[in-house]
Amino acid sequence: MQIRLERETDYREVENLVREAFWNVYRPGCTEHLVLHNLRNATCFVPELDYVVEEKGRIIAQIAYAKGRLETEDGRVVDSLLFGPVSVLPEWQGRGVGSRLIEFTLARAKALGFPMVVITGNPAYYCRFGFVPAAQHGIYLQGMDLSASTPFFLANILDAAKAAGLHGVHVDPPCYEVDSKALEAFDRDFPPKVKMVCPGQLV
Repeated sequence: MQIRLERETDYREVENLVREAFWNVYRPGCTEHLVLHNLRNATCFVPELDYVVEEKGRIIAQIAYAKGRLETEDGRVVDSLLFGPVSVLPEWQGRGVGSRLIEFTLARAKALGFPMVVITGNPAYYCRFGFVPAAQHGIYLQGMDLSASTPFFLANILDAAKAAGLHGVHVDPPCYEVDSKALEAFDRDFPPKVKMVCPGQLV
């Protein structure tokens, strides 16, 4: 099993992997494969942290990172780092592949000098990687009710010295928003799959 940087020749295979991993999980169908496609063409994309896991010539997992915007309390605008999508083929889920990839890329992000990573996700899962509610560090997601408990928006401080004083509002890059018509057109380039309403979906 090899963790390596994604290559341009991997793009369609990886997009199909993402589609398989997220299909009918959070909504009927999914949007994450188009998010990744758009991210790679955006200025916020961080190619140095765009990794896949390869097993016997087949890509079984991926992770991509982007730069968001942190509007600090003292009036500055600085880069903030986030990741997603992170995907594992369904038949490889539950074997620690995703955890290994997240740990590897967080270490790389720290080595590259990023002070922190923020994500929106399940705290019960991401706490194992050092993530805590971002509000504990004075960081809030754009549109978040500052008076409410928001445990799903998380931060991992990679370098406490560099992160000191970085308090404020995080803004996700616009490429994470998906147009429904663009998604429909993009999906036609992939093998047909049935969209289903399933328990636990968010949309």
